[in-house]
Amino acid sequence: MDFSSINWLAVIACVVVSVISGSLWYNPKTFFPIWWKGIGKPEGSQPGMENMGMTWGLTVLSSLVQAVFMALFVTAMGSMTGGATLVSGATAGFMLWLGFVAPTYMVNKLFAGHGLKVWAIEVGNHLVNFVLFGAILGAWH
Repeated sequence: MDFSSINWLAVIACVVVSVISGSLWYNPKTFFPIWWKGIGKPEGSQPGMENMGMTWGLTVLSSLVQAVFMALFVTAMGSMTGGATLVSGATAGFMLWLGFVAPTYMVNKLFAGHGLKVWAIEVGNHLVNFVLFGAILGAWH
């Protein structure tokens, strides 16, 4: 792993994109109400605010870790094809999502009793993020 190959500005851009896309994805006017009901929360209730600092801190940290390792993966994939591009990066993001995120979440959601609707909402957000991360990191290297 060559961390010197990472474009850290692109990684920061990915983290910002992740926060924005998550805020839009889980907005009360988009998927939040369906997701909230799907995870068994009563209608009209709101997430607890007591640990929001830690929740947001770990969310940003998770996005940072994902973006760093996506950068390494996009660079490695690009080295096999003559260099990373927007398309090869987006493809790498999709492949990581398809191979690791989607199936892992499916098992977790099914055993938690949340079903496929919650799974689709959650992995949909990750699909958007992973493809955008890959595209950004592939194009901006």
